[in-house]
Amino acid sequence: MEKNFLEKLEKIKRGPAIIQKKDIGIILSYTSIDKDSIVLDAGSGSGVLSANLARFVKKVYSYEKNKEFYEIAKENFSFLKIKNIEIKNNDIYEGIKESNLDLITLDLPEPERVLQHAEKALKQGSYLVAYLPNITQVITFTNEVKNHHSFSIEKILENIERAWKIEPGIARPEHQGLMHTAFLVVLRKS
Repeated sequence: MEKNFLEKLEKIKRGPAIIQKKDIGIILSYTSIDKDSIVLDAGSGSGVLSANLARFVKKVYSYEKNKEFYEIAKENFSFLKIKNIEIKNNDIYEGIKESNLDLITLDLPEPERVLQHAEKALKQGSYLVAYLPNITQVITFTNEVKNHHSFSIEKILENIERAWKIEPGIARPEHQGLMHTAFLVVLRKS
């Protein structure tokens, strides 16, 4: 049997920590992207989020400023045979070249530094999602969002996954779960 996308994804080369499937699902379900969408993923790392987004959208621009991670992601996209991703060794803090975007995802230490560029690059009614490991980043980011009136905060989410064990006479949570990975801050451009 041929391996499916998720099985192939398990075999890619890793660099930095990756965004987990549970969080990718949140991004897909809260941003209304579809087969005609054009998205930008910044702080791409190993390319896991870009690769997942590419399955559902028309085009993904993938920005990664770290040359080593850029090369890893580029190799992974080739391994996965993904054709609708354009990867760039760019620093999004310096600007966004693309426009008319339907979604921007940010896995960066200071996503607030991108807001001014994102305002120009996103279509009206489109989304920006920041993936932030700690709550102090969320506070800093959302405080800065208040200075950018073209954005509204739609949701601030933490997605906790817990598997269950079901056997004859047993129905309980597994002892381990994939608990906190990050907070997802979903913005919408007005």
